[in-house]
Amino acid sequence: MTKVLYFAAEYPRATDTFIQREIAAVRAAGLDVESSAIRRPGDEHMVGEEQRTERERTKYLLPPSVGRLVRAHARLLARSPRRYFSSLALALDTKRAGLRGGLYQGFYFAEAGLLADRLQAEGFDHLHSHLADVSTSVAMLSASLADVPFSFTLHGPGVFFDANVWRLDAKIDRASFVSCISWFARSQAQLLSTADAGDKLHIIHCGVDPSRYADRSLEAPAVSTSAADDAEFRLAFVARLDHVKGVGELLEAIAALAEDMPGLRLDLAGDGPARDGYEKLASRLGIAERVTFHGYINQTGVAELLATADAYVLPSYAEGVPVGLMEAQASGLPVIATQVGGVSELVIDDETGFVCRPGDRTQLAERIAQLASDPALRQRMGAAGRARVVADFDSASEGRRLAALFNAAGRTATFGARPALAEPPSALS
Repeated sequence: MTKVLYFAAEYPRATDTFIQREIAAVRAAGLDVESSAIRRPGDEHMVGEEQRTERERTKYLLPPSVGRLVRAHARLLARSPRRYFSSLALALDTKRAGLRGGLYQGFYFAEAGLLADRLQAEGFDHLHSHLADVSTSVAMLSASLADVPFSFTLHGPGVFFDANVWRLDAKIDRASFVSCISWFARSQAQLLSTADAGDKLHIIHCGVDPSRYADRSLEAPAVSTSAADDAEFRLAFVARLDHVKGVGELLEAIAALAEDMPGLRLDLAGDGPARDGYEKLASRLGIAERVTFHGYINQTGVAELLATADAYVLPSYAEGVPVGLMEAQASGLPVIATQVGGVSELVIDDETGFVCRPGDRTQLAERIAQLASDPALRQRMGAAGRARVVADFDSASEGRRLAALFNAAGRTATFGARPALAEPPSALS
């Protein structure tokens, strides 16, 4: 049985449910999977029993004792001086510019020694990192020190803005494979790597479990909401409360529609340092009574929130493929999202929802009003969206695709850009 160590900078946070689902799916595919992270997340991220359980089973590198750190590096040096100094040279070659960059790389190398020592001591066959910045910098050095293959999941879009800073070219070159969450992410990886690296760039979606979500599209169509109709129409938003998510524009669109749509309501699930500013903006716009700020909620809470919504909206300026959109479509909801990153790989305009121009507040408001006034359209889009998620964004299926790559031991070039779906373990026994 292939033994895989999953690694992240901080895990599990409230926003890391997609990693938890992926780990569970890979385990269900027959692999032995454990988790590790640099830092232990605080209690503010423990929004449910799932997070608390996962935190207890995860091992953390920080804070290490001096003795533990010295012993780990001493063992690695004694086992293979050549590999140790080669890894040190790799650290120097891939550090960020400046004195501060060198200092941080020193920390990463120290942490990599702790992780590499565990990889060797516990006999892991493969190391996999989520997010391509800090955690994959440490993972790349750990894999070199331990002589263990590594891979990473490439999300974007933020890391693409600092691709040279985080040396994505080196990480792609040294990885046994890269799990790209979308064709968009894969295209950026191809731009940043050598021409022959394409064989190791595979598309594995961050999926959801459709069975967790009640299918709203199966319900009888509701009545319309228009200027002459004060029936409640609820919009849901599940994401980090941040400028990049277009929260300000969403609130302004709600305000623009308020007079003609007295029943319009917005549920915001998520948190962040900008929350206080958005609460004040809602008050200034005169829509505070229409907007509910729920903060972080767990997977069960998200499913319950979506079960009460009529539509989902995410007017981001930059995205990979948002898991929140998958959860909404799995719930049979029509969605409104912006034409950024890999969104259009999930949301098909005028079929599973609407894809809007980013930053176009007028179009956003028009699409909200259109969905509110057409229950049959909402039902048709919701059904098509759920079918889309079931077909291509099911976490169990994506876990089997990823497990096949872990089992391939470096021979992933035969899988193609989108690995074929392997039979589940029960079908193979």
